[in-house]
Amino acid sequence: MTSNGKTRVLLGMSGGVDSSATAALLKEQGYDVVGVTLKLWPQDCVNRAEDKCCGPEAVKDARAVAHQLDIPYYLIDEAAEFQKQVIAYFAEEYKAGRTPNPCVMCNERLKFGTLLHRADQLGAQFIATGHFARIEKDSSTGRTLLKRGRDPRKDQSYFLFSLKQWQLERTLFPLGDMTKAGTRDVARDCQLKTAEKEESMEICFVPDKDYGKFLEQSKLAARHRGDIVDVHGRKLGEHDGIEFYTIGQRKGLGLSTPKPIYVVELDAARNRVIVGDETMLDRAEFRVERCNWIPFATPPASLEVTAKIRYNHPGTPATVTPTPDGGAQVKLHMPQRAITPGQACVFYQDDLVVGGGWIAR
Repeated sequence: MTSNGKTRVLLGMSGGVDSSATAALLKEQGYDVVGVTLKLWPQDCVNRAEDKCCGPEAVKDARAVAHQLDIPYYLIDEAAEFQKQVIAYFAEEYKAGRTPNPCVMCNERLKFGTLLHRADQLGAQFIATGHFARIEKDSSTGRTLLKRGRDPRKDQSYFLFSLKQWQLERTLFPLGDMTKAGTRDVARDCQLKTAEKEESMEICFVPDKDYGKFLEQSKLAARHRGDIVDVHGRKLGEHDGIEFYTIGQRKGLGLSTPKPIYVVELDAARNRVIVGDETMLDRAEFRVERCNWIPFATPPASLEVTAKIRYNHPGTPATVTPTPDGGAQVKLHMPQRAITPGQACVFYQDDLVVGGGWIAR
């Protein structure tokens, strides 16, 4: 509690309509709200992503909303941590022949890590964000549960699967029961500057979706020759570095073949891109590493779940068998296409996020 008897909440503000509406809702609910924007990029961010969550336009909008709502606002420089925790991971995963998910890592380590640390410094009991997800307490176990957002088109629980109990129990998601249209209505009702602002669906530090160009320009990867081979090891051509390819890719291979071929595997150890026909992209079994379980500390011997192998995947029935090394074996009831090492596989039972892990090679 603060001196005025209100519970203090530290709110992550991106300068978008969602976090702006969240600020208005929290204030309406009687919280003592403090707004914070994490500045994740050094000054050259202006050239990369002017309107994204680290750019000057976003900061200006977040500050303007905080002023409109009469809440304190801070800009906190976390560029060094972002470089270490997210950008370095992003580059290393591509070099290892995996396709990273930087949004999950940013949530786990910065938005729900750094933000909680800052909350302690500012005397805030909770943190909040504009994510479309829900948090509930399980009275029978005492554990904090994560559930899908009520609006299926906007649900962001996939990106939050790796949050631990100590993070979830101090987090508020005021938009969890709302639709996107509803959040805009909140912002309009409060006449907030961001009410009509368009949302970005891109990775914040790769504004044009060309991650290869980003890796090169940032000197995180350099082009280096290697072989493109078929599944029998026969050389079909050459590539410029496995970092610039992903599983399921068809375009940009520079090969002339009688029928379409796709990247089916990336062999970092031998610096090879392995290609095959479309049928080779379908898989029903794979392993996940570094699992995080939410409703329980120790998982049961096996679970029946709906597995999402990427964010925009609709989900498919699966049997998950946890393994002693902290991973799990996943058996899909129907094979799925382009199961990609490095991506998150998240397990659901109805709306409940059971947990998830990282797809292994």
